[in-house]
Amino acid sequence: MEELIFVDRKNTNSVKWDGQTGMFGTEGLHAMWVADMDIKSPACVRKALADYVEFGAIGYYKIPDIYYEAFLNWEKSHHGFEGKKEWMRFSPGVVAAFNWLVQMMSEPGDAVIVNTPVYYPFLHAVTNNGRKLVTSELINENGIYRIDFEDFENQIVNHQVKVFILCSPHNPVGRVWSKDELKRILEICRRHGVFVISDEIHQDLTFYGHEHTPSFLATDDWSNIVTLTAASKTFNLAGGQHAIVLIPDEALRKKWDSFTLKIRMMNGNAFGYIATEAAYSGGEEWYQNVIKQIQENDTYLRETLKKALPDLVISPLEGTYLVWIDLRAYMDAKKVKPFIMNKCKLAVDFGDWFGGKKFEGFIRMNLATSKKNVKIGVERMIEALK
Repeated sequence: MEELIFVDRKNTNSVKWDGQTGMFGTEGLHAMWVADMDIKSPACVRKALADYVEFGAIGYYKIPDIYYEAFLNWEKSHHGFEGKKEWMRFSPGVVAAFNWLVQMMSEPGDAVIVNTPVYYPFLHAVTNNGRKLVTSELINENGIYRIDFEDFENQIVNHQVKVFILCSPHNPVGRVWSKDELKRILEICRRHGVFVISDEIHQDLTFYGHEHTPSFLATDDWSNIVTLTAASKTFNLAGGQHAIVLIPDEALRKKWDSFTLKIRMMNGNAFGYIATEAAYSGGEEWYQNVIKQIQENDTYLRETLKKALPDLVISPLEGTYLVWIDLRAYMDAKKVKPFIMNKCKLAVDFGDWFGGKKFEGFIRMNLATSKKNVKIGVERMIEALK
């Protein structure tokens, strides 16, 4: 099995390690934020990119059939979904894609709903585009989250919601939604004419026997759903700025094509295509090893923190490589941010970023790194809290 190679990313123009000022007002914190890895991408990816650079003619790029085949084979073998080449479209990232879809499928002032706490660019996609942000808070039962279906439907009706941005698996709470949960929430959207943007970028990152269900497999009606995914989280390729948009419905595809034609963003750069194809074609062994590493990191973090700090609430990691921790048993929620930054010297994602003050006291920590880096973060928290 391909060995993972951990890298020191300090002083490499890494946002995670060298770009902390914008979010934290300082530099030099031990980085456990931003959803990318401190791990070299698979050898097959590095070789494919090196071969292309060595060839040296970096001109206009024709997308080969093997790119489509690699992704579709991965979807079928790993998630049981049989897609088609003609359904696939490009975006320079999942975040760009759901911003475009909010613009395409709603008008300024229209309501867009999300389940909080949620990946904060969801919130920005609504407010930055002049839409009305509507939230339906997930029910938190001692760190285990579930959807409040009654509230979700009431919010849709009361605010005449036009678009729902679904996070599946859910970032930051780590839930892998069951097929029944997805079926129920999609039925509510269908019943009220709500368009669904299903962000499934973390689809491959599931643990402890949990399996991701594509939204397309939870409903028979695909006329109001578009799914977004990418190789970037799975294989650490975020710098390639390449995401895949799956649109089975012909009318929605025409709408997408019309929009992207206007902004002249129909295709991406060669490096993104080459890296993505190589990863899906040859990255299986590396992928299995990274799943094992993240799960080992999670087990270590969970067992060590709970032994030292038994009242800490750590949400189960069903999916994503981001662990959600509630520190409120040990301090006032408002003190968490200065405590983590000034006492622990850690850069993490703070709870209020994911939906406002009601999530103060929570932090999100990235486990896609070496056990050594996780150990530093865990030991600093224990020492400072004790």
